[in-house]
Amino acid sequence: MSPAWLTGLLVLALLLTTCTTPPVVTTQEPDAPEVSSSDTTEPDCAEAGTCPEADEPPTDTDPVVAEPLDTYDGLEVGFNADGYAYLGDPDAPVTLVEFSDYLCPYCGRHFAQTTPQLIDRYIRTGEINLVFHDFPLAELHPTAPSGHAAALCISEQGAALFWTYHDALFGRQAAWSSVPDNRDFLAAVAGEIGADLDAYQTCVDSGRTVPMVDERVSEGRAAGFSGTPSFQVVDNRTDDVHNIVGARSLETFVSVLDAAIAGEVPVIAAEPPPETANLPFWASADGLVPDPDRPGYTVAGDAYLGNPDAALVVVEISDFQCPFCRRHAIEVQPLLEERYVDTGQAMWVFKHLPLQIHPQAAVAAAAADCAGEQGAFWPMRDTLFASVEEWSVDPPDEALNGLAGDIGLDEAAFASCLGGRAALEGVLDDLYDLTGIFNTTPTFVVLFAGRASAIEGAQALEQFVSAFDALLGE
Repeated sequence: MSPAWLTGLLVLALLLTTCTTPPVVTTQEPDAPEVSSSDTTEPDCAEAGTCPEADEPPTDTDPVVAEPLDTYDGLEVGFNADGYAYLGDPDAPVTLVEFSDYLCPYCGRHFAQTTPQLIDRYIRTGEINLVFHDFPLAELHPTAPSGHAAALCISEQGAALFWTYHDALFGRQAAWSSVPDNRDFLAAVAGEIGADLDAYQTCVDSGRTVPMVDERVSEGRAAGFSGTPSFQVVDNRTDDVHNIVGARSLETFVSVLDAAIAGEVPVIAAEPPPETANLPFWASADGLVPDPDRPGYTVAGDAYLGNPDAALVVVEISDFQCPFCRRHAIEVQPLLEERYVDTGQAMWVFKHLPLQIHPQAAVAAAAADCAGEQGAFWPMRDTLFASVEEWSVDPPDEALNGLAGDIGLDEAAFASCLGGRAALEGVLDDLYDLTGIFNTTPTFVVLFAGRASAIEGAQALEQFVSAFDALLGE
């Protein structure tokens, strides 16, 4: 039986993942049958392919009414000659063109953290205007294109409504990032902002904005962009264009925009790579270095497989009691390891996110790390997913000790580790790392060339292959 202090730490850990959940994750899988666990049913995520964290803060669904005429939030809005929506004075000396994806977490972060400051500092003063360019990356966020197509249908009813819808889609990213069929959500938001729903639905049903989205994605790729968010700073007096790639810091935008406004050539640092400065330690180059004192683990404390020098790094965020994590582990993960890990093309890292709705998941995570102390993290991972019903009992310790024996571990050493403090503290460290960033399982953080994206859900093998091969240039 787990000691009392362990139970207390577990309660604290679960509270941490419940009380702070600003979501920034993306994508989902197509409809697929749920893999059941022994004591938990999850009707709310049965179609999404994810295990959501319980007790998320409610989403504000109060209707948001757009300003009349051609203003939004006190700013002039409209469409430029190429049909792209703009915010601010169209005659501003400098234009900031944003290539963005409504379901990209880094685009969401830029929208929430940086855009409001750019609006106050530059757009309200008339020094720049903002132009929004649709650039959904379907290989990472399969349902994002439909959101962009819906937004273009809204744009037929005016620029003010478009920007209202744009803000709502970014602001409620978590509410539709894990919904396989987002049509009802998108229509509901259209109704909330005061759009003409008959006109909206006629447009959506016609599909006329779908090729517009495709064309805009092609234009973004032709401009040299392959990730989101990406930006062009255009000096409208000279037509000079300068690129910014990634959700860069406010300071980067200020430096570049100030120079462009002054008619100077901006200096955009090539290093560090766009996302490197913003990555948490566990996902950074420094954190992913193998720990010389703990074989099979990174210095950040996470178990890994494969080539630590690989260009592609995938961090799997998982919960041993999540049925969708189990389905991924059994049906898809072996094929991914064969194709990318065993060939040296990828480093695969595992982080624990035991959710509140899975009461034995945290102890199971500790058991995996205890097995890791004997060099058997990955065999224990496979065993835990394969035998969820066996250890999903209260208390789970005896069953977990039995699994350790089944895979040939020193049972006494394993039991001592599982009954001690260190293993669960490692799980708690993962919860601290992930709190406020991710709140559903499974989630896969894909790191490549200093940039990061997220794939959410127990997706089909083809979805991963498409995303990974696109990055690897195959």
